Amino acid sequence: MDSQSPCVLVLSGKSASERELIKSMKENASLKLADDAKLLTFLQSEKGWQSEKDEFNFDTYMASLTTTCFGRVLLWSPRLPSTQDVVSLNFCEIPIGSVCIADVQFKGRGRSQNIWESPKGGLLFSFTIQMEDGRVVPHVQYIVCLAVTEAIKDLALKNGIPPLDVRIKWPNDLYLNGLKVGGILCTSTYKAKKFNVSAGVGLNVDNDKPTTSLNAALQKLACNYHLRREDIISAFFNKFEHLFHILINQGFKPLEELYYKTWLHSGQRITVQDQDLRVENVVTVQGLTSSGYLLAIADNGEMCELHPDGNSFDFFKGLVRRKLT
Repeated sequence: MDSQSPCVLVLSGKSASERELIKSMKENASLKLADDAKLLTFLQSEKGWQSEKDEFNFDTYMASLTTTCFGRVLLWSPRLPSTQDVVSLNFCEIPIGSVCIADVQFKGRGRSQNIWESPKGGLLFSFTIQMEDGRVVPHVQYIVCLAVTEAIKDLALKNGIPPLDVRIKWPNDLYLNGLKVGGILCTSTYKAKKFNVSAGVGLNVDNDKPTTSLNAALQKLACNYHLRREDIISAFFNKFEHLFHILINQGFKPLEELYYKTWLHSGQRITVQDQDLRVENVVTVQGLTSSGYLLAIADNGEMCELHPDGNSFDFFKGLVRRKLT
């Protein structure tokens, strides 16, 4: 399939009312793609869209999903330009918490507008969130990361397989055994006194090139169990909904201890620049500030907040120090 061919989008809902909703979405041709790309929509119950044996299993996913909001309306495609574009462009047409999953992306989104093709074997999805308190919006990406790592822990415990030590590299990368295994992207707009957040996740489940994957790591541990995308994403939403409720009702503070146990940076020594970009200093990472940036301490005891310079692909090679008063 080339990029000019129509994209197929299959709609599914967990409850009867959600299935009626997606039926209406299809009948009204509510959904669209960027650049007016051609789109063919099907309901899961319809025939004509099935193509391969290893495509996403809707029933397995829905059976494991226990949420009341997130992940209950599903849009799946074998190949899309970008799941992030789909949920962003259709934010007002789909229920809050809806998820779009693609087997392959050919215009996947990353930091600083980076675009790449994501091969088959990855778990690639984006979903919608709506928030009113702007103070906690910067922390959403952190609980998305946490929901991924906690979901993988839960699946290992549930199935009696060796734990995979997936860790968070601030602000939004996931690492396994020193290699990047996934990444998070959150974008937001402000409309009618609410923040509309589109959260995207890319996780290497079977595609172990160019770095590694979850199942490749299991094989190295002589484990025959095979993690499935359906199980990971349902476990993710079950975990995310719980963490999100804590964030909304209590802020990020109750989640800090778990986050710091999962990230890579406590006590890390890094070189940063002052705001005038002329003087370099070595500081030690302490945690996060209330605004979601890195909190660090200089050798003279001075506390500072670390911001990315906006130019470096690796956040830790482009940090600017801002003194805290």
